[in-house]
Amino acid sequence: MSHQESHYVHGTHPAEQARLGILNEILNQRELLELNLRPGDRVLEMGAGTGICARAMARAVGPDGRVVAVERSEEQLMTALRQSVELGELGLLDLREGDALKPPLEPEEWGSFDLAHCRFLLEHLPDPAAVVRTLVRTVRPGGRIVLADDDHELLRLWPEPEGFQDLWRIYWRTYEARGNDPLVGRKLVQLLHGAGAQPTRNTYVFFGACAGHELFPAVVENMARVVESAREVVLAGGQIDRASFDRVLVNFRQWGTRDDAARWYGVSWAEGVRPLTDR
Repeated sequence: MSHQESHYVHGTHPAEQARLGILNEILNQRELLELNLRPGDRVLEMGAGTGICARAMARAVGPDGRVVAVERSEEQLMTALRQSVELGELGLLDLREGDALKPPLEPEEWGSFDLAHCRFLLEHLPDPAAVVRTLVRTVRPGGRIVLADDDHELLRLWPEPEGFQDLWRIYWRTYEARGNDPLVGRKLVQLLHGAGAQPTRNTYVFFGACAGHELFPAVVENMARVVESAREVVLAGGQIDRASFDRVLVNFRQWGTRDDAARWYGVSWAEGVRPLTDR
């Protein structure tokens, strides 16, 4: 276990791994459109989790490309390995255990990737700027760095389920208590610039849906599980009791069955390139 792992709110238990599968179902195709990967690209995926997004990238870059997927959690890596075997994709990824600040790369691999990517990683680290500096060093001159992360204030639910916005605020404030930044999404361009990259583009990847959309049940359940997985951390803060916590989640899941319910949320997304001559 690395020093950084102690800052992660959700843990790596089976229920959390299942939630990550839901998240990938919702987001991956939308993000792949933004990434615009090309056949033959060499990609570094930092904080790869269970590897679902990394495998999607590997399929996009094809047999002439390469995806190195780095994850610090042994539990997540074991899930990624098991899923790769079950899907017949064992050779699709180069899976490696390692820390985002000290990625397990060979000397000749530094400065060789066409793209370095991380998603939902920086919000869980006490020094995201150091990680972005590391990512910039992994790509070739002219190579791309893409950061995708949360700005938790962006959430809108309508009609508002009783009590959920208050619980959501208490939840994401637990990040600050651990030295992390729940609003890092709005700072991605600044992080790229500060790391020596030239920012080129920013946008949102829509992470919402409304009643009637095929993904809406998954959106609702992912959000409920996000908060549930942090239950003990939230309760330890003393701002809400267990009964109230559970009641709000029951209300939220019931809200998810409404015919007029909608969630509006965007994952902050920023792209930069490593200059041909470093500053």
